[in-house]
Amino acid sequence: MQRQGAGYIVVVSSGTGRYIHPSVVYSGTKHAVSAMAESLRREIGKDGIRVTCIEPGAVKTEFTQNMRADVRQAVEQRLGDMEQLESEDIAAAILYAVSQPPRVNVNILTLYPTEQA
Repeated sequence: MQRQGAGYIVVVSSGTGRYIHPSVVYSGTKHAVSAMAESLRREIGKDGIRVTCIEPGAVKTEFTQNMRADVRQAVEQRLGDMEQLESEDIAAAILYAVSQPPRVNVNILTLYPTEQA
């Protein structure tokens, strides 16, 4: 990318890294991912390489299926019957970011379901 003088890196983190959630380890790792993306953007932006960090809130995935039963139950209880984001929502956000003109770098894009507190 540096030889071309252009490129795009998209990092998917989580809104939980920005707006802290009771799960300290998960929030901490997602905060670190977002911070690394920002540091990378500052480091390589001068080379024409753009970096965007997508930070979604609750997304309807199979994520909870691999959790311990007690953790899964707590997450499902917290989310209730809220309409969560769909994978297509995240894809649309990424498409928006990467389709901007070269002079524009969408730095951080945080998406939440309308009902998520």
